[in-house]
Parts: sequence; C-alpha cells; structure tokens
Amino acid sequence: MNVYEIRGAFGLENLVRAERPDPTPGPFQVRVRVKATSLNSRDLMMVEGRYNPRQKLPLVPNSDGAGVVDAVGPGVTRVKPGDRVMTLFAQGWQAGEPTKAITATTLGGPLDGALADTVLLHEDGVVPTPAYLSDEEAATLPCAAVTAWSALVTQGALKAGDTVLVQGTGGVSIFALQIARLFGAHVIVTSSRDDKLERALKLGAHEGINYVTTPDWEKAARTLTGGVGVDHVVEVGGSGTFEKSLKAVRVGGTVSVIGVLSGGAGSVSLVPILMQNLRVQGVFVGHRQSFEALTRAFALNNIHPVVDRVFPFAEARAAFEHMKQGAHFGKIVIKVS
Repeated sequence: MNVYEIRGAFGLENLVRAERPDPTPGPFQVRVRVKATSLNSRDLMMVEGRYNPRQKLPLVPNSDGAGVVDAVGPGVTRVKPGDRVMTLFAQGWQAGEPTKAITATTLGGPLDGALADTVLLHEDGVVPTPAYLSDEEAATLPCAAVTAWSALVTQGALKAGDTVLVQGTGGVSIFALQIARLFGAHVIVTSSRDDKLERALKLGAHEGINYVTTPDWEKAARTLTGGVGVDHVVEVGGSGTFEKSLKAVRVGGTVSVIGVLSGGAGSVSLVPILMQNLRVQGVFVGHRQSFEALTRAFALNNIHPVVDRVFPFAEARAAFEHMKQGAHFGKIVIKVS
C-alpha cells in the first residue's frame, strides 16, 4: 500500500511518500481502498507539529477519507466488499458524550489516517457513503461537516428563524452555512475578501461582512440583528476573534468554539459570559449518530459539499501548501485513486 508519512520530524518537508505491507482484516475489521481524502486545519497543524508536538512518528496524517470496502474480517456485519464508505473521525465514538479513551481513537493522530491508498478500520469506524455523492465530495464530510452539524444541531438546538454568524469560508464555515439554511436560519458570513462574500451569498447567506474593511464586525452583526445580537456564532478564529464573538451574540446565545486559526492562547473577560447568560461550547467533531443524521439530511435535500480544488495523490504536499495560504473556499481534496 502507498501512504504519506510524517517521518523523522514535523514539517511539510518531512511529509514523504512510502510503501507499507497491505493489511489483512482481523475480526470485526474492514479494509478500505481509499479513493479520496480531504484536508482540515487539524491535519496541517498535525504535520507541522502544532497540534500535538508529542505525537509519535511516523504518522499517516488526515482524518477524512472515502473509498470502497474490498475485504472484511470475521464477524463483520455492518458492511460488505464493494460498499462505498467514509471514515469516522473518532473511531470509538458511536453516540453519547466523549471520553478520554474515545479521544485516543481519532484518525490522523494518534491513529494513522487516510492519506493512503488503503486503510484498515473497525467496522464501527466507517459510515455508508450517500449514493448521490462522488468520492471527492464524500471525503469532505467526516470532520468539517460533522463538526458544523454537531455545533448547530446536535449540541446547538438550531431552529428555524435563528440567526447564525459563521466566520470565514473554510470547510466548517461553509458547511455551517449550508446546514443553517437547511434549517431555515438566517446566515451572516464574515470574510476578508469581497469575492468570497459574494460566493457565500450565492450559496444562501443573507449578509456578508468584510472584517478588513469593517474591523468592528461584531458591531455590524448586532446592527444587522436590530441591536439584539445573533443566536449562534460558529467560532473558528480562536483567541483573536473570541472576544468579538461574545459581543456579537445575543443575551442567552451560543458560541461554538471550533478552530484556533488566529491562535489558541489568550485572555478574555468572563463577565460577558456570566452577565449575559451565554453558552460557550467546545465542539470535538461528533459521534457516529450525528454523522448518520447529517448524511440523511444532506441526501434528502440533495446538498453537495463545496470543493475548492482537487489535487492528485502525487501532489499531496502541494495540497497542504494550498491550505496554508488560506485562499481556499470550502474543502481541499486529494484524489487518491
């Protein structure tokens, strides 16, 4: 099997192609021939050593993959050879609350991930691919789409008429836009580029705020809501945007902390959280039940992921460089086979 490994030390220069023996499925295991894998910010951070500097190497990165089951071990009942499937981010998380043990079952670190032409997984760690999606589209769902679904639906209790503010136009944010519109919510998008805001409006967003030309975007969001504030902020910026998110949300509203693009460390006053009865929730992707609910909703409404660009397997490092530049809109995909 062909894989990419972070070998020797962290850094994109140490992401190298390698060969490993083809795995044989054991009891309750399935072997998947990967057709496509997508990138998340977590994957880039993992390669660069910013996500977990203590991660043992070599490591095959990437949490998200889609492909075809080509062999199963004894006892497998969920899938059969020939079935199209997607990877589950936390292999051990089927439902309910996460545990420390569950957080140790995530693909792309600490477990080997999907930047390979073959992966060996437990049968509970694969989810059927909706028939209407291509493998490239399906490969975008396991982390970004499930994270957005968990933030807004599983944990966020989104309802029709709510106002949702999404930061930027990366994978999670665009999925959050699509999910919010699916539920009949009002969507405000922030971005540093007007052309991206125009694309977001065409996808169904109601308003866009350029945070470069309007640095006080939290005030603009409150103005757009008649001074009340938004019901829900999908917070992907981190410490650089968190305080503004607290000011953009209404009394009793929710801020879902998902990303740390502007940094993970910082100080913030707890007074607004207390005095305005705000709900601040961390979102650790999501469990299998959320993933299955997401795929049912997407299939019923024929929702297609937004794919920014597809790279060939031989140019995997270039795909990471493209993500590092931050110019993408939606998801970056690597076609494996």
